[in-house]
Amino acid sequence: MNDTQRGFIQLHLSVILAGFTGLFGRLITLNEVDIVWYRMLFTSLILLVFTGLPRVGWRKFLQLCGCGALLGLHWMLFYGSIKASNVSIGVICFSLVGFFTALFEPVIYHRRLSFTELVFSLITVLGVFCIFSFDARYRYGIGIGVVSSAVCALYAICNKKVSVGVRSRTVLMYQMSGGLVLVTAIIPVYLMFFPSAQPVVVIPDGNNLWFMLCHALFCTVGMYLLQIQALKCLSAFTVNLTYNLEPCYTIILAFLIFGEGREINFSFYIGIALILLSVLLQTRRALRF
Repeated sequence: MNDTQRGFIQLHLSVILAGFTGLFGRLITLNEVDIVWYRMLFTSLILLVFTGLPRVGWRKFLQLCGCGALLGLHWMLFYGSIKASNVSIGVICFSLVGFFTALFEPVIYHRRLSFTELVFSLITVLGVFCIFSFDARYRYGIGIGVVSSAVCALYAICNKKVSVGVRSRTVLMYQMSGGLVLVTAIIPVYLMFFPSAQPVVVIPDGNNLWFMLCHALFCTVGMYLLQIQALKCLSAFTVNLTYNLEPCYTIILAFLIFGEGREINFSFYIGIALILLSVLLQTRRALRF
């Protein structure tokens, strides 16, 4: 097994874990700000137990913290999209990450825009438009989700750049702990632009606490360690485009658990098929190289 094949296995395992993220966003009754803050806090504590505080240079530390802040902002927007619409809409918006990556990555890495990547991304965009045609009630949630996917694309590209030469657990540790501090500062500004209908809760209790702990352990520590490993041998575009499969896993679970299948029509399935097509085409292209 070569590094590329191993990277794809790690990538798809992380996508499966990511499929549960939207479900936790619905099951946890806290607002998006609380969810993100406690997700980063619990993740930092879990990683601190296993990794301690490895030494990194100050420049690298600040870069990792900045990536953590981007990740936290993406999460707040992602959960905000789910709260404003539903699980299916929130995760489908995430499919636009590949499109934004195809636009941002050439600029950050100073390379030419890839026509093939752009075409694959546009297939995804077409699929998203088909999905969004089924209901206009969720425009606000869709808008938040689109911004979330753009921020996530920036995170993945920057993460690939700053994590070079650093162990995966160390990368995630400082992204979570440093990002937690920056996210705390971002929250008041975020609430000005995206006010939440739910009050901020200081200490979660009951089911929320257990859901948050599971969310941090499996859908954060496990998922992002696998993703960081995959980024070491796959491009950010390939990783982000493959994450378009996340909605497929999440939507199936949302249909079974929350009965969201009653809210869609045939165009929704056409959109899902187009998103799957774009992922399969890019996977085939990456394996050939």
